[in-house]
Amino acid sequence: MKPLQPSLSDMIELYLDLISPPCRAVFLFAKALGIPFEFKYVDLNAGQQYSSEFGKLNIVVKIPVMKDGGFTLSERYSRASLVSCRPAAAHANENLSWQHANLRGHCQKVFLLRTLFPVIMGLEVPEVTMDAALENMKQSLNLLEEKFLQNKQFILGDKISVADVVAVVEIMQPLGTGVDGFEGLKEELGEELMDDAHKALMQLSGLPEKLKSSSEFQKFKLRLQRFFN
Repeated sequence: MKPLQPSLSDMIELYLDLISPPCRAVFLFAKALGIPFEFKYVDLNAGQQYSSEFGKLNIVVKIPVMKDGGFTLSERYSRASLVSCRPAAAHANENLSWQHANLRGHCQKVFLLRTLFPVIMGLEVPEVTMDAALENMKQSLNLLEEKFLQNKQFILGDKISVADVVAVVEIMQPLGTGVDGFEGLKEELGEELMDDAHKALMQLSGLPEKLKSSSEFQKFKLRLQRFFN
């Protein structure tokens, strides 16, 4: 007898935009583990997270969000829930905490400086600012390799974990830096799945124009001006 396929009403709903590293991490793990879900696209660049409809789902207007019937979970729920059931949970949590405080911010800053700084600030990125951001990112990548990876294929050893997925989606964010790594992860998850998860990130040529045409552009501008200053 064939296993019953869940109907859309039985599936969890994942609210994602694959331009976001946390969303890509959730997407990759759900796909890799064969968890059926309905993909609910939230266009971050169009400001859909600020809509009143989405605000009812998540008051802090951030994704990823999971909805399972009447139960809603947000704010990187995937990291805690997926890590908690693994034997090396303590080591994974240590790495994820470090990534959130270091690797994520440094990779994200390089990405934002290269893609959005000219649009938001109206001038090119100062060389000293770009150099400092690249150096901070380089230091985080070196620490990831020396402290957590060492000579292992994956962060927790010879098996893939959520820590590897979260790391690679952060590293993939600043594409223009030439950073590439975690080939073992691509082999483990499959090249097609990795390419599918990062497709949106590879198509950023029209991002500045799309952002400027958004009805929420002023909200983006004020938030990013504070970030860049």
